[in-house]
Amino acid sequence: MSTVDIDVQTRRSGRPVWDEPPTPAGRVIKILVLLAVVLAVLIPVWTVLITSLSSREAINDAGGLVFVPRGITFEAYVTILAGGTVTKALLFTTLLTVVGTAVSLGFTILAAYGLSRPGSVGHRVLLFFFLLTFLIYPGLVPSYLVVTGLGLKDSMWALILPAAVSVFNLVVLRAFFQNVPQELLDSARIDGAGELHILVRIVLPLAKAAVAVVGLFYAVGYWNTWFSALLYIDDNAKFPIQRVLQNFILQNQAPQFGGFQQTLPPSEAIKMAVVVMTILPIVIVYPFVQRHFIKGVILGAIKG
Repeated sequence: MSTVDIDVQTRRSGRPVWDEPPTPAGRVIKILVLLAVVLAVLIPVWTVLITSLSSREAINDAGGLVFVPRGITFEAYVTILAGGTVTKALLFTTLLTVVGTAVSLGFTILAAYGLSRPGSVGHRVLLFFFLLTFLIYPGLVPSYLVVTGLGLKDSMWALILPAAVSVFNLVVLRAFFQNVPQELLDSARIDGAGELHILVRIVLPLAKAAVAVVGLFYAVGYWNTWFSALLYIDDNAKFPIQRVLQNFILQNQAPQFGGFQQTLPPSEAIKMAVVVMTILPIVIVYPFVQRHFIKGVILGAIKG
């Protein structure tokens, strides 16, 4: 399309070409692209799920991963949840996620609120040091020496304290807290409210969408903890589920199972069952927090 045609179309419609409704061909292309993306995500998940539910005969006939369901059985899930390494890892990871998310949210909210108040002492200097960590990272050896020097090795706190505050999440919450009208905070102070009371009763309810999103980020990070456990955890009883999955799938180290079963389900079914158990909690929680993503973007775009 030439420049003259674009100018004529703009004058006729009164708006730019990119604001025009899509053509039928454009809609078909968008549908096909979105369908391809959805299939690229769903097909591997479907294959993993069906393989975890398949019998030994179905897996042997398929030569490994199963796509068409046949001979559905829950033996793999019964085996990994009957006690043993996987069950302990799931319980430990759940505790790690709950405690770690609570600690990280508490530290991040307090730091973000303090840095969002213009009159707080040294907030610019502290914010500079926080942002400096984006550019300067201490490295693995100093971090390992600090963790071991504090006696945190082989404990859950070795997975929580070194990464308790994410600077990105801190900046996001700080931006939301800055959008709270100053007049509202001043009126609360006139009524005799302290800073902690203002934070809990006024600021947090207004920013609950951002807090929910940041909390989900922290929860997903703790649930997927793997590299920190590889560095700091040597006790098998304190392995998070991702560490067990890594040993089982990549290093072919079969976890110990509880019970007195004479024959175990196929190793492929057990591996895929462990994979499903690692992604299932996040899949369940995400729909309840998804609406806060949209709301958080809208609130973050409102100024005034």
